[in-house]
Amino acid sequence: MTLSIHQRIPARTGAAFHVKRHQRIRVIDVSGEQVADFTAFYAPNTEERLDPLVTIDVLGHIQPKIGDALYSNQYRPMLTFIRDDVGRHDLLYPACRPEMYKLLYDKGDAHPNCYDNLNQAIQPFGIAPLTQHHSFNVFMNVQQTAQGALQVVRPLSKAGDQLEMRAEMDLIIAISACPTLESPCNGYHCTDIVIEIE
Repeated sequence: MTLSIHQRIPARTGAAFHVKRHQRIRVIDVSGEQVADFTAFYAPNTEERLDPLVTIDVLGHIQPKIGDALYSNQYRPMLTFIRDDVGRHDLLYPACRPEMYKLLYDKGDAHPNCYDNLNQAIQPFGIAPLTQHHSFNVFMNVQQTAQGALQVVRPLSKAGDQLEMRAEMDLIIAISACPTLESPCNGYHCTDIVIEIE
């Protein structure tokens, strides 16, 4: 297949792309330990979008593996895992947003965040801002303690690691190179993400 898009998404920013059915999407961690908040919309009707909780309902587990799909809010497969160098991603946490930084870190509204990055990225495609982005968080490492508590720890991804997915329908995808510096989410540093589509 011919590579149609190779784009570097600078740290703490976002971007969006059209993807045709059967095209492959690669999310590549350039420097290591960088989370990418990822969402997708069915291009002919963007009311249908990626839904992490539906995905958990269908899969019966919270860690997708090769051959598994991410599902839409209409219970249709949107993207299938075909390569995964890391094997640890997150379906539980919503996109970070200004209110989160204010509550958890006492930071003001000017903090870069995935919620605004994703909304800005989808705007040129005619998609209205969502009230919340329940994203699939590529490379995000969430662990559960014996007591049931959730902990965000440093990602396992190394420089050059990638997740490759096959589109099962025509999509608009959006990605944010997560801007969180305040927790281990990105190893306390934010770096670039590369997106390839072929």
